[in-house]
This record gives sequence, C-alpha cells and structure tokens, in this order.
Amino acid sequence: MKAMCAFFRISRAAFYAWAKRKEGPDPDASRKELIQKAYLASHRTYGYRRVTWWIAQKCGVTINHKAVLRLMNRLGIRSVARKRRIYKNSALETYHSYPNLLKRDFTATRPNQKWVTDVTYILTQEGWAYLSTIKYLFDNFIIAHQFGRENSVALVQQNLRKAKQKEKVPDGLILHSDQGQQYTSQAYFVLTTEYNITPSMSRRGNCWDNAPMENFFGHLKEEAIRQYRNPTFEEAQQIINDYICFYNYERIQLKTRQTPYQIRCLSS
Repeated sequence: MKAMCAFFRISRAAFYAWAKRKEGPDPDASRKELIQKAYLASHRTYGYRRVTWWIAQKCGVTINHKAVLRLMNRLGIRSVARKRRIYKNSALETYHSYPNLLKRDFTATRPNQKWVTDVTYILTQEGWAYLSTIKYLFDNFIIAHQFGRENSVALVQQNLRKAKQKEKVPDGLILHSDQGQQYTSQAYFVLTTEYNITPSMSRRGNCWDNAPMENFFGHLKEEAIRQYRNPTFEEAQQIINDYICFYNYERIQLKTRQTPYQIRCLSS
C-alpha cells in the first residue's frame, strides 16, 4: 500500500478517506434520482440543460447545470434526439442566392403560378427524420412530399421531381423557399433551371416570409404527429401520408369553407 501511494503521489490518509467515501452511501443519489425522473418524463429527449430546468420547475430543486451534465455522464444517459446538422458552404461550393419575389403576397390568381416549399423535422424512435413538402398557393393543395432520414439536397431534389411529374409547370413558375443549404446549392439551381422554375427566397431568419408552409407544418404536427407518442420512422411516414391525404381531400379550410381538392376541381 505504501509503495502504491508513493507511486501515485498521494498520502495513505487520502487513500483511506477515498476508500471510506466509496464504501459509504452515494452523496449524489438523490440528485441522480431527480435527473433520471426528468429524463424519463421527457421521453429521453432532454439534454442536460432541459433536465436542469425541468428539475427546477417541477421539483423546486436547483442543481448546477455542470453537475447535471457530470451526473448524466456517470449514469450513461443522453438525449436520444439527434443533433441537427449545420451545413456550411466551403470555398469550393457554389452558393446561389435568390430575391424574395413573393414579398409575403401569398395569393395566386391562376393555377401553377406560385409554389412554396420547406423541410421540417419529425422526431421518431430512430432519431430525427425530415419532411420536404411543396404547397400550391392557388388552392393550398400539398402537391408533393418526401420523407427521409437525412436532411439533404437529394431529399429536396426527389420532392421537386415528384411535383414536376404530377403538375404542369409553366415557364416562370415561382418556387419560394427559405435560405437553407439545400436551396442555395448548385444541384437545386441546376434542377430549377432545367424545369424553367424561378426560385424565390425568404429573408434570412424570417419565417413569416414563408408563412403558408409554416402554417401547414403547424397543422401537421398539432393535428397528427402529436396524437402519436414516439412513433417509429415507418409509423411517422404513414401518419404523414394519411394526414396529407386528409388535408388535401377532406379538411375544410376556414377561409374558403372548402377543401383544397374542391377548389382545384372548380378551377379545372
């Protein structure tokens, strides 16, 4: 024992004090219990910051966030929510920017005049999944959607190709999006050029510039996704497919008192 303490450069008194503490009750037991309670209450989605806030709000106990992180690491628990990827444009990438042609004028006087598009995040048992959607502003019909495991340019390309197969795309059709990396990419530029589509973009950090798309995603999550707890990827895909069918063909809009499909039939 003396040789071991000398090797690690600690006193024998310090070693015996450590051994005694190790054999005694865990001083962090109550805090660990609160952390596990908060973690389970969040369906395993909370990281250390939200766990800290939950304990303070629900239990009235203040724990330093660094202590929460340390104890979560000891317990071997972490948020199951996959971190959202942040894409950066390297010097070798071509970055395309487009003017805001809609300027919040979301009315369309004729079919296939204005489309809006975006990608939203859906939490599944396997982590984050991504939904690319294109909405037709003339009748609010969801003309195409693509659900995938990666938030990629390919997801947006597949969805736009799907929309092109379903709809007649006249020259100059405006397709409005945010400034996500998918929409500033060279691949998106090439595809919209091929289809003679005119891209339009929201101002940076201004979700109201694409309000119709945000509005649809809000309805989808409130009226469908929230009704199912912790779905698998396949279950989420079916939920989305069913809701979009309902939204297009059965859901009466307050503004028009008709479904998107009814408006579409009247215009054809």
